Amino acid sequence: MPAAALTFRDLFRQATGSMPFAYQRQLANAASLPSFVVIPTGLGKTAAAVLGWLWRRRFARDPIRAATPRRLAYCLPARGLVDQTESFVRQWLRQLDLSAEVTVHVLTGGEDGADWDIRPDADAILIGTQDMLLSRVLNHGYGVSCYRWPVHFGLLNNDCLWIVDDVLLMGVGLTTTLQLDAFRHGLGTIGPAQTVWMSATLDPASLRTVDFHPTASIIDTLRLGAADLADEVVARRFIAAKPLRRCPAEVGQTDRLAGAVLAAHRPSTRTLVVVNTRRRAADLYRALTRRKPDAEIILIHCHFRPADRRAVVERLLSPPGPSGVVAISTPAVEAGVDVSVTTLFTEVAPWPSLVQRFGRCNRCGDDANAAVHWIDLPAGSAGRTLAAPYNADDLATARAVLTTCTDVGPAALPEPPMPIRHGQVVRHKDLVELFDTTPGLSGRDVDVSRFVCDAANHDVQVFWRAVPDDGPGPDDPRPTRDELCAVPVADLRKLLRDKRLVAWVWDALKGVWMRLRANAAIAPGIVVMLRDTDGCYRSETGWDPRGHKPVPAVGDESQAAPPDYDGDWLAEREWMTLAEHTNRVVEAAAGLGDALGLGAAYRDALLAGARWHDAGKAHPVFQQSVRGGNAEHAPPGLLAKTALRHIRHARRGFRHEFVSGLLAIRHGQSDLAAYLAASHHGKVGLAIRSVPIEGRPPDPAQRFARGVWDGDAVPEADLGGGVVAPASVIDLSRMDRGDGSHGPSWLARMRALRDRPDLGPFRLAYLEALLEAADERASGAGPARD
Repeated sequence: MPAAALTFRDLFRQATGSMPFAYQRQLANAASLPSFVVIPTGLGKTAAAVLGWLWRRRFARDPIRAATPRRLAYCLPARGLVDQTESFVRQWLRQLDLSAEVTVHVLTGGEDGADWDIRPDADAILIGTQDMLLSRVLNHGYGVSCYRWPVHFGLLNNDCLWIVDDVLLMGVGLTTTLQLDAFRHGLGTIGPAQTVWMSATLDPASLRTVDFHPTASIIDTLRLGAADLADEVVARRFIAAKPLRRCPAEVGQTDRLAGAVLAAHRPSTRTLVVVNTRRRAADLYRALTRRKPDAEIILIHCHFRPADRRAVVERLLSPPGPSGVVAISTPAVEAGVDVSVTTLFTEVAPWPSLVQRFGRCNRCGDDANAAVHWIDLPAGSAGRTLAAPYNADDLATARAVLTTCTDVGPAALPEPPMPIRHGQVVRHKDLVELFDTTPGLSGRDVDVSRFVCDAANHDVQVFWRAVPDDGPGPDDPRPTRDELCAVPVADLRKLLRDKRLVAWVWDALKGVWMRLRANAAIAPGIVVMLRDTDGCYRSETGWDPRGHKPVPAVGDESQAAPPDYDGDWLAEREWMTLAEHTNRVVEAAAGLGDALGLGAAYRDALLAGARWHDAGKAHPVFQQSVRGGNAEHAPPGLLAKTALRHIRHARRGFRHEFVSGLLAIRHGQSDLAAYLAASHHGKVGLAIRSVPIEGRPPDPAQRFARGVWDGDAVPEADLGGGVVAPASVIDLSRMDRGDGSHGPSWLARMRALRDRPDLGPFRLAYLEALLEAADERASGAGPARD
């Protein structure tokens, strides 16, 4: 169907096979997107958000298309499952024949060969849980190389629409999304940037934070209207009967609960049991399997490797056989899973969580046998102990509401007041401090988890390998996405204390795997290598601290080693002169600037940064490295690329792009061009100081930083395009604070850029990401990434 003739109704029907509801049409066709979408569960909020964005981005009138960001970041709660959301989105794009034009990426950590971050001019849908997405948008991305943090920070804060679903399950993450939206509006972005918060039940007026003011910030709140309720499908789902009963078993009574579940389960149907902790879910799974029922028993939680998690979710979603399916789940099913069950058991939980759980029962309103059973806490101190990971007061509030209900269908649900506890609030000062990730400063060591999700949801990413007795080597391949398994920080810490396992983490500065000690601080989001012989994992049940069987490897041995500070993997391509490569990068940067419609000032700075970005490769240390000493087969002239592999510089910590930034300032380029030239690999930022791995020059009084010594001579260099960098002597006096003989220090200049009203941290990082993308595209970058 021609684009000009494709209405949203046509697009939705072609993608899903169904007609859109009235509110879905309203979202897509509105002059501007609502800030809040408050719609009951089971009525297609995901389709409304994704297909609404897609239509506005590619098929709406020109003003709406221009105002719609290129990237859609779909954010699910930390304990949510992303697999079904990804599957739906990919299916919709296939039905619309848009899979090649709009790419889909799940941001979970690990290497997967995705190239969304070097295609900032392309339309993309990015799906992830709040820990993976919010850590990136705070410039400290979980599960991704620290050298790519600024790229993701730039791309997720500019030209990006955030869909946050379901907000009342996010804890502190909700506060962070509100604050970041306020910061983007206050500090400015390149390209449109907006957030849409979605929930089944929400009072937007209650979301005020120190920087986000609902009365000033809310454009609109979208709810079901009369046209929706007149729709037969919506009405059936809205008035769906879900009789509520109290379970005879209490929380913690595993065997009694197992008996109650099997007694209530009906053949040929699904039964879902949602318990609040992974350990209780695993105990109930074992109790049920010991009874050997005819029904299929499955266990669902967030702590699986991706392939195993997909298999478990597929078993849940497949039509049940004659004996039916009994699924035991943690709160993972509250978001990101579109499934309807006949029988639902749920432990008492905060009211927003219960509303989501109720939404999994009789989802379409056509199951006459539907029933919901709630599991109460025992009285007294035992109940307070078993309330974790939730606040006991929140459970008491929910319990009081449950005792008054006889049915929990959408139309029957009460709406008790739900005060928002904002907890840790990311402030402007925090954002500014998080912007600089320079090695050797506290910035890289900052733990952002307090802004990302509540402590009960803090995970690390682990993978298993056959590790020799003397530990892993520096060339061991980096983990792939399919190897990684989310593991609670508390579990890992206890197992290390108990000496149940041995673990290593990658030191990105030194380029080695470091033993993780039991007394070490374990920051959420880090990637940890475990020995396959230590167990703690089964494909059917996922992470299991009590398991001892070896874990089969699923990695790709062809993967490159993890990136380190010394590495120059982009230089390891083919023989190419400095001028030739620079011309290619400038051409790629110009193409990006044109495609993105950059303003003249930004475009000029980007092209200047591109022209000077590799000027520092003229430094003798780099030239010696890429030539391999006296390589006779190397072409004449200054080189930017080499056919050699695994190059290492004679001076540890040497960064050619640091020299590039110094030369750019020395020879009259703007501070912005110099910053972009210096920062485009994510290893040089606002501050200049030495890093721990580099050696000192012979003269103890001589300044040095990043493998560069004060007084180093850099020869004249042809940068292409008729630009020649004159021969220069490196002057590191810019390391000093304040003004010197050559004007303001590097730090003062770069801080001024960060704080400039027409730049700010978001725009600055975006331009940095564009230059990195141009460099990688011009270099023919493959899946190996810094």
